[in-house]
Amino acid sequence: MPTTPRLVRATLRVPSEARCLAVVADTHSSPHPRALPELRTMAPTAILHAGDIGDLRVLEELATVAQVFAVRGNIDARTSELPDVLVLDVLREGSAASLRVLLVHIAVAGPRLRREIAQLVGAEHANLVVCGHSHVPFIGRDRGIAVFNPGSIGPRRFGLPIVMGSINLHMDRVQLAHLDCETGQRWEPPR
Repeated sequence: MPTTPRLVRATLRVPSEARCLAVVADTHSSPHPRALPELRTMAPTAILHAGDIGDLRVLEELATVAQVFAVRGNIDARTSELPDVLVLDVLREGSAASLRVLLVHIAVAGPRLRREIAQLVGAEHANLVVCGHSHVPFIGRDRGIAVFNPGSIGPRRFGLPIVMGSINLHMDRVQLAHLDCETGQRWEPPR
């Protein structure tokens, strides 16, 4: 019998000078050795982990850089510390704009939101879905909702890049981007 996903709500208040949130996923107990140094260079206000953490010590390591918000992935055990879904309100001082993030491990089938996730987005009035699972870095839109998969900073699969994401906070908008863990440079999909 399927278990009802555990949903948690949280608020992140960010100072007006804050520049970004880091986004990671699919560490599988073994983040790339360059991930932590790159995160420290990024100096994020917080780190979002979109699941498949593996050993929970990964979260402790990430917490040495910034506050961590994480969800359980399909390889992760059910624990009271990890919800299946996190609705995160990001409130920036001095800005009327706010961001409501739906953080979940599995959210898309190909480039489209899964039906149950689209329904949850509507019910929670989220304007950004952050997910993992596929290890494929992705920025897109479906049904008017921004969808962001940071890729994976864990062991390489299928020749995919080892990348993380950033949610860059501007006074009137957010900008999504990927960073290559191996080079420290912005990552763009091959054309």
